[in-house]
Amino acid sequence: MSDPATSNKNPYSNKNPYKNKLLRRLNAGDFASLEPHIERCSLELRQSLEVSGSPIEAIYFLEEGIGSVVAKMPNGSDAEVGLVGLEGMTGSALIMGDDRTVHDCYVQLAGEAAKIDAEPFKAALTQSPTLRLFLLRYVQYLHVQTGFTALVNARSKLEDRLARWLLMCDDRVDGGRLTITHEFLSIMLGVRRPGVTVALQLLEGRGLIRSRRGEIIIRDRDGLVALADGGYGLAEAEYIRLFEHIGER
Repeated sequence: MSDPATSNKNPYSNKNPYKNKLLRRLNAGDFASLEPHIERCSLELRQSLEVSGSPIEAIYFLEEGIGSVVAKMPNGSDAEVGLVGLEGMTGSALIMGDDRTVHDCYVQLAGEAAKIDAEPFKAALTQSPTLRLFLLRYVQYLHVQTGFTALVNARSKLEDRLARWLLMCDDRVDGGRLTITHEFLSIMLGVRRPGVTVALQLLEGRGLIRSRRGEIIIRDRDGLVALADGGYGLAEAEYIRLFEHIGER
């Protein structure tokens, strides 16, 4: 079973039509300040949500699908440093008072989002101190998540990293099925494609997943948690700690 803080399997109230966990936890005043500016939109595979060095034009509160925050080096090397699903949002730099990000963010798994243009979002942040303080909790969680990603990438074996990544994706999708290619996985994990193939074969050999062309099916979530060897769970627990006292509406 997926983590309750990030899973999209929880029912939601008719009073708030959004699945996004942040939108559902906003107080009534802050939600009212954002709702007139929300536009539902589809997220296409590899659609750009943020571009490194460019002004942030819109904020996406994801409802389905996954966005990847990807860091790039001047030599062209890149790797995923953050992952966003229905527990979160893009545009965290705006919450911190900046208008752009140093990383790209694009759609890793297609889905849907509640979109708000940057200008009305910044106006709402200025008018409501409670909105900024609330969203800073998410920025803190994202900081913790990226910190653990750095630790795992530096200290864990590839198959352990892959197990953690699959668990994080499973928290954010329905049905335990991930539509993704080996090529895209190699970018997410910052390794060569042959290494991804070997790691997937190892996990499949242990009965943890089933890997098909362009699709990965989770078969043994508990086994993946064990294989991740502590790399998964601490950041997720921090999300719960930060938001557990703020009930969904």
